[in-house]
Amino acid sequence: MSALHQASHASPTGRFQLRFESLFQQGRGLAFPCDGKGQVQLDDLSERARCNYLYARAVVGREFATPTVQPQFDD
Repeated sequence: MSALHQASHASPTGRFQLRFESLFQQGRGLAFPCDGKGQVQLDDLSERARCNYLYARAVVGREFATPTVQPQFDD
C-alpha cells in the first residue's frame, strides 16, 4: 500500500486533490479529488471514499492535519 491512499485516481472536478496528512505517521494520509477551492463532490465518491472523507474531516486536529489543496498528478 502506498504511503498516501488516494480515494480516486481521476478528478471529476478538476486536477486538484484535498490532502489530509496524518499527524502521527509521516507520509501517511488521505486524498480526495476536488476543485481548486478544495470543494469535494461527495456524490462523485464511492461509498468507501465518502466514509473516509467524512471521517478525515471529523478528526482534523486529532488524527489529521488541516487539509491542503494540491495539484493532482497521475501515477
